[in-house]
This record gives sequence, structure tokens and C-alpha cells, in this order.
Amino acid sequence: MELPQYLLALRRHWILILVLAVLGGALGYGYGKISPPTYTAGSSVFVSASSGENTSELVQGSNFTQNLMQSYAQLATMPVVLDPVIQKLGLDDTATSLAKRIDVDTPLNTVLINIKASAGDASASADLANAVADELTVQVQGLAPKQASGQPAIDMKPVAKAAPPQFPSAPNTKLLAASGLGAGLLLGILYALLRSLIDTRVRTDQDLQRLTPYPTLGQVPRRDKKGTGVVMRTAPHDTVSEAYRRLAANLEFLSPDNPVRSVAVTSALPAEGKSTLTLNLAVALAETRKRVLVIDADLRRPTVATVCGIDGQFGLTTVLSGNARLDAAIVQWGPIHVMPAGRTAPNPAELLSSMAMAEILAASAGNFDFVLVDSAPLLPVSDTLALVRHVDGTLLVTRAGSTKVRHLRTALNALEGVKATICGIVLNRVRVGVRAEHYSYNDTSAAKGRRVKPVGNPRRMQLPEAPERDVHDSAAHH
Repeated sequence: MELPQYLLALRRHWILILVLAVLGGALGYGYGKISPPTYTAGSSVFVSASSGENTSELVQGSNFTQNLMQSYAQLATMPVVLDPVIQKLGLDDTATSLAKRIDVDTPLNTVLINIKASAGDASASADLANAVADELTVQVQGLAPKQASGQPAIDMKPVAKAAPPQFPSAPNTKLLAASGLGAGLLLGILYALLRSLIDTRVRTDQDLQRLTPYPTLGQVPRRDKKGTGVVMRTAPHDTVSEAYRRLAANLEFLSPDNPVRSVAVTSALPAEGKSTLTLNLAVALAETRKRVLVIDADLRRPTVATVCGIDGQFGLTTVLSGNARLDAAIVQWGPIHVMPAGRTAPNPAELLSSMAMAEILAASAGNFDFVLVDSAPLLPVSDTLALVRHVDGTLLVTRAGSTKVRHLRTALNALEGVKATICGIVLNRVRVGVRAEHYSYNDTSAAKGRRVKPVGNPRRMQLPEAPERDVHDSAAHH
């Protein structure tokens, strides 16, 4: 992944990152509020050697004291000191549990012992710190070596009495809230990046450019309304319709020197929107006064007749089997012409690879400006691989956020294996962050004149003898 992809991953999951950060901060703050307060008080003890008769003895005594500082600090948390403290203060703790609430520190190059004691009450913490300091003084003087006079060689005196603290030392609610916020934020970022690393679905045009050498001919946004259908007829001024018009323009001018007349529209897997895209693309091409034919060559699960609302039992398989003429199987539906799939055949791959299919496509390309063939998905069946050698090009439809990289690569490899001419790729149902504005016109009558009304009773059409540019079904054209 490159830097833009990392940023895109964070942008894609920003809501989750924000939720985890807020949740972590709330948990930290809540934990701080429900935790019992702890107060910490501190006292200090000064350790010195008994006075010597000369400078040499004072230096030796000072060095002796420095060497014993760590031992005295450890002595403050031992039962010899804590047991008398427990008895004096009437505590329920044992020496072991009380030692966990005592913190002893000896600053470097000093003869001070700092004692910090923690308790659930401010006064109790101060009493505990002072009691430990007093008892430590007693025990050290009892354990210290004696001089010739019988006095201890080490003198220890409390120099700073502990006072009840005004504020608890724990919990630090602000710190806990900030820590929880940071932990939640970090967890959300890690999840977003990890999800993007393991997510192999194609989402953007940048993904297609990175994965394939073929151009992206169009990106069709996803509509908010359910039941999209042929949006070119139901909502011709919608932004989705404009996307189909851009796709039609790109396909029309894909190769000016060698124009494409017949195109197979397919996808890697089912439910990627190829049939609906084929019909919408056909209507978009027909807006430029072109005669367009849609052939439903998905002989296993045909859907074109269902979307158009026409009889699908009489169509391509009927012509392939020799039981009907080509012109009898074509139905005019609004501004375009449609050949349904016909009855389900037991051998669709053989029918689509036959010379009869090649003759149908050649005759259709001679009588129409564009022939769009809705074909079966590539990965479940091999029907389309037998068909693509009869058309000028193949258009591969991928669904944003659904098609996986391995499926896309497998589909492209399958087409390349049969030497199919791949026109490009269409990214279907793309998420649009900002809703684009619909086109509006001051002349509403012109807009109404442009809208195509569905045909209730489609009529059978007769193929013309030559590819004339007559305008049929004037209500569907400009």
C-alpha cells in the first residue's frame, strides 16, 4: 500500500476510528470515576554518622552512612518496622500487604530517605508515613553498631513530617481518559489499516488502474432508491444516467479508426449488475440517433426479458435452433431493440460457439449501429468464452466493494486465454461521498419531451434491408 491508500483507508473507516476513540476515552473516564480515591503522603528521614574526633573519622562515617542507605531503605518495608506500625495504628493489614502501600526512595548522593505511604483517607496516609519514619528511626538506632561510649554509630532523625494531602493521587481521571482516548484511536487506526491490507475487494478506479492494464471506461454510481431498473428511462436526468452517457461516449470513441460494432458485456461473478448496465448503456447509445440491439446471451439465467417486461420464451435459442427467423425474434422496446434469450437450452456453450451464433451476430451488426450482448458470468460457466470470439470486443463489469481482486484477475486471464479483445472495465455501483446535483432546465417542456415513456405492448420488428438511420419510436429520441 502507498501513502494515498493508507489515507483512503483511514478516511473510509473514520467513523469507526472516532467511535473507538470516544469509547476508549469514556471507559477511561468512567474507570477513574468509579475507582476509590487513593491519597499519598510523604515524610523524610535524615541519616548521619555520629560525630568523630577528627576530619578523617567524619569522612569515614559519611562513607559508612552512604553504603548503608539502600539497606535502611529496604528495612522500611520489612516486618521489623511494619509490625509495630500495624499495632500502633490498629490496622487490619499484614506486613506483606502494608509493604505494597509503602514506597521508599533514597536520592542519589544524599543521606535522605523519602517515605511515601498510600491510603484511602488523607489523614490515614499521613499517619502511616509518619509512623513508618518514626519506627524506622527506632529500629536503625537499635541495629546500628555501637561506639566505645555505647551510643549508636548512626544517627537518624525525621526532618519532614507528612501532612494530609488535599487531593487524591489516584485515580488520575484526566490521564485515564486521555489514555483511553489514545488507545481507542490507535486501535481504530490499526483496524482500518489491517482491514485495508486484508480486504481484497475492488473499490475505486485507482484499484483497477493498479491491478489491470485495461482502461476504466466508466464508473456508475449507486442509486439510493431500491429497484434501479433502466434508470435511463425512468430518470433520464439523474446523475446515474449521466454516468451511462459518459460510458456510451467512451465506448463509441474507443477506437475511431476501427469502430466497435458488437460488444459482449460480462462480469466475473453473478449479481454484479451487467444486465441492467447493458440495457442502460443501450438506451444511452440510442440517444445519439443510433440503432441499438441488445441480445440476451445468458442462456442459463436470462434477465433482460424480465427487466424489460416482455415475453422471454421466444428469442435467441429459438433462432439458433432454426425454429424462427432472426427478425421475428427481435422486439422493439422503447428506443432500443431487444432479443430475449428464449427457452432454456441444455447446451448453451455449444449454441453460443456455433456458426449459427456467428451468423446472427454478423447479421445484427450489419443492420444495427451497436449490438450489445448480455453474456453469462465468466467464472461459474464457460459460455462467454465461447461467445467472445464472435464479437468485436468485451466489456467487463465489476461491482465496487463486491468484486474481489482474485476474481477480477481470474476473469481477465480467462478472456486473455481465448484472445478476446477487452475494450475496458466498468466499475459499477460506486459509492459517492457527496450527492451530485441533478440537472435542471428552465424549459420544462423540453425536459418532458426528452423523457422516454415505457412501451406497454412491445411490437415485433422487421429487420431493414440496409442499415438506414431512420428514427423509430420518436418519443424515445431527441
